[in-house]
Amino acid sequence: MPAYAYHVTMLAAIFPPRAPEQIGPVARAAEQAGLAQLWIWEDCFKESGIATAAAMLATTSRMTVAIGLLPVPLRNVALTGMEISTLARLFPGRLTVGVGHGVQDWMGQVGARAESPMTLLREYTTALSALLRGERVTTRGQYVRLDDVALDFPPLVMPSLLIGGIRPRTVSLAGELADGVIMPGGLSPDDVRAAAGRFRDARPAVTRGPGDIVVFVAVPAETPARDIAATVNEYGVAGATHVAVLPAEDDADVSRFADVLGREVRPLVAP
Repeated sequence: MPAYAYHVTMLAAIFPPRAPEQIGPVARAAEQAGLAQLWIWEDCFKESGIATAAAMLATTSRMTVAIGLLPVPLRNVALTGMEISTLARLFPGRLTVGVGHGVQDWMGQVGARAESPMTLLREYTTALSALLRGERVTTRGQYVRLDDVALDFPPLVMPSLLIGGIRPRTVSLAGELADGVIMPGGLSPDDVRAAAGRFRDARPAVTRGPGDIVVFVAVPAETPARDIAATVNEYGVAGATHVAVLPAEDDADVSRFADVLGREVRPLVAP
């Protein structure tokens, strides 16, 4: 495999679980501060990833909105394809979507826990990618079953499709099937470096480019901008191409934090 030179190409903010009334103000603050990307989560049992993304995209005009991630046990793959395609057609080039196992306890709460999460994620990602490419799909897997299904309105501009996770098999699956991998918070730069290598090693030889390596990082809201930038740069050196940051405190002012990231931290992040 070729040796890729990784560096941080994008600093992003994260909209952590908050009341839906805060979606618009946070999105506007992030875009006005100059951030190019804002990440959202679909945590049970909070706001929907698709609905939140739609609201943020409609509220802004330039920023990319990234969903990290949609839990696949919770969602029929055809419906997910329909929703992603609708957003991608309405806001071409401004959507990134991540899929993943979901928190297993939450999946159990709703009766959707899979006996083999890896099998489900492989089947789901394969089918979803084909649907988004406009293909007609028939598949009879252990979990994903489609009979002659094709989207009437597939994306005109394909959104990036990433897989979230940190365990070796999931990271390798992301390298094999997806445009990138999303790594959860709480990882050290060394953890990211090891996972980035595993992701790259799994990339098919015909794949163009190294793919995206997204890392979530939580920092105290009052951390000086230079310290946040130093942390972001450290993850960049470890292999992250995108570092998405959120305030560690549950009661932090997310709009203010996004403003600080864009206006004070972003100029200090290595290009």
